[in-house]
Amino acid sequence: MELQLQRLCKQYGKKSAVDHVSVHLRPGVYGLLGANGAGKTTLMRMICGILKPTSGSIRLDGRTIQELGERYYTHLGYMPQEFGFYPDFTAREFMHYMAAVKGLNKKKAKARAGQLLELVNLGAAADKKIRSFSGGMKQRLGIAQAQLNHPDILILDEPTAGLDPKERVRFRNLISDFARDKIVILSTHIVSDVSYIADVILIMKQGRILMREPMEHVTESICGKVWEIWADEREAKRYSQKLCVVRFHHENGRVRLRIVADSAPAPDAYNVEPSLEDLFLYYFNEAMHSEGSEKQ
Repeated sequence: MELQLQRLCKQYGKKSAVDHVSVHLRPGVYGLLGANGAGKTTLMRMICGILKPTSGSIRLDGRTIQELGERYYTHLGYMPQEFGFYPDFTAREFMHYMAAVKGLNKKKAKARAGQLLELVNLGAAADKKIRSFSGGMKQRLGIAQAQLNHPDILILDEPTAGLDPKERVRFRNLISDFARDKIVILSTHIVSDVSYIADVILIMKQGRILMREPMEHVTESICGKVWEIWADEREAKRYSQKLCVVRFHHENGRVRLRIVADSAPAPDAYNVEPSLEDLFLYYFNEAMHSEGSEKQ
């Protein structure tokens, strides 16, 4: 199976939310990284058929989604960033409702819903009203409904947002379980979540895909650009005002700084191994301060 995005564009007036994106995706987990306003949500909504592209095409195994029609949606599972739950439904009722929306066989859907609720550790809460659920429980219910139709393409928009560390670990493990033999596109601001489960990293900025690299090679582009340096408090503040400082560590009255920069920030700076977080900040340090919240 291959999902092909070909010169995909989405414009709002003169603004290009997605700008000529071309990428071919095969089974695996794709971590989609970008600052707020980069176009990630817009891209995912187009893949899901919620938004119509201004130009370009989306193809599944060579056929456009227009040609495939309703058959395309049988391949899709989608968990949006802001999921609309019915608070007076129980988890089981909600799963049955979503199965009906997706046109699933009633008997099979009932069995599938029960299986998925157990899988996401909501079996004991299946007959409780969603209004009583924590944020983590709602997120787990969200991914369960996305799996109802055994999708080949799973789109997850900020699935770990607002979860505590324990819930995030549980959620990452769930995604890894569900990801076998599927195309999974995972968008998140939490870089560590992507680094644990993604096979391929897609870096998106200002509507364009800047990078598509396997996880094991993704930081190679910034080798030699991540530095550590010791400084006093006054020097540390000066560095933080001028450079991309990833981390401060206070120790014995001095500060150890981790800095992402094209050249050595000081004569005594030394190179260290880059991380995915370093890469993210290398591309988006300025954007994180200047761009507004993405509501495209």
